[in-house]
Amino acid sequence: MAQKQKILIVDDDENIAELIGLYLTKECFDTHIVNDGESAIKAVSEYAPNLVLLDIMLPGIDGYEVLREIRKDSKLPVIMLSAKGETFDKVLGLELGADDYIMKPFDSKEMVARVKAVLRRSIAPAVSETSDDSLPKECVTYPDLVINQTDYSVTYKNKRIEMPPKELELLYFLASHPNQVFTREQLLDHIWSYDYIGDTRTVDVHIKRLREKFEAHPSWELKTVWGIGYKFEYRE
Repeated sequence: MAQKQKILIVDDDENIAELIGLYLTKECFDTHIVNDGESAIKAVSEYAPNLVLLDIMLPGIDGYEVLREIRKDSKLPVIMLSAKGETFDKVLGLELGADDYIMKPFDSKEMVARVKAVLRRSIAPAVSETSDDSLPKECVTYPDLVINQTDYSVTYKNKRIEMPPKELELLYFLASHPNQVFTREQLLDHIWSYDYIGDTRTVDVHIKRLREKFEAHPSWELKTVWGIGYKFEYRE
């Protein structure tokens, strides 16, 4: 029997935490609940979850600080939870390395779908390593740049560039359509498989993080098309 994937639920509202746990248990996940930031950091080490559902507003150490601690030495998938719904919260969480963001109150089916989607992306590199070498590679290349979506790797000037799966997918998609302009809504639709209406700043955050990973190159760049969106500009 396959081992259940483990979800750490961090929320100081015990009723909400137990409800989330119930939904995920029905989907055959193993769950563990803690109600404060310090316990969350300890549980990440002791419980060793596959994913963390992390509320922002926590007693003591808040969710942002917990996320910072996790990101010091781990790529553990983290989905932020918040009742605020302010753009600032979403942007800060994403910039700190969150994989997704869910606003309360949330639909149970959407929450489960997002958990499954983030988990699929997080295990994609491990799955691809065991794939048949004869299968076609999903790979695009440009001067000094190789983006391989089969094994989720990016190489720049012969050095491996580490990035979360969602950043890689966005970069791969844009680079696969050189010089084609995409609106933020189109990118959300292609890269994020669920409804992000009103959350187009998510794209801006991911583009910003991608740009920080590469120095300016004479042949290509992630270019902003003002008033429209973004494109991967290639200059031969």
